[in-house]
Amino acid sequence: MKGNVFTTMRRLSQAAAEQKAQEIAALPIEIVGVSDDLALSRQAAIYKATHRMSYADCFAAALSKQKNAELLTGDPEFKAVEKDIRIHWLR
Repeated sequence: MKGNVFTTMRRLSQAAAEQKAQEIAALPIEIVGVSDDLALSRQAAIYKATHRMSYADCFAAALSKQKNAELLTGDPEFKAVEKDIRIHWLR
């Protein structure tokens, strides 16, 4: 599945974006809250302070590091942390 809901809405339509959102909702994705996880928030803050990355991307990288999980992305912003976490680059 290429792109995301924002890109789909911008390029196609709101109806196409809603379809994309439904496809994403059907995936086996775990929602991880950060309000009680100070270690995750701290690591995200470290990434934000030391790299030119969006705050949301910093949380994705921090979660990947915390879970020792591979992060799947095509976003070049993550090149800043590719020595710190495992990244599977999407094309």
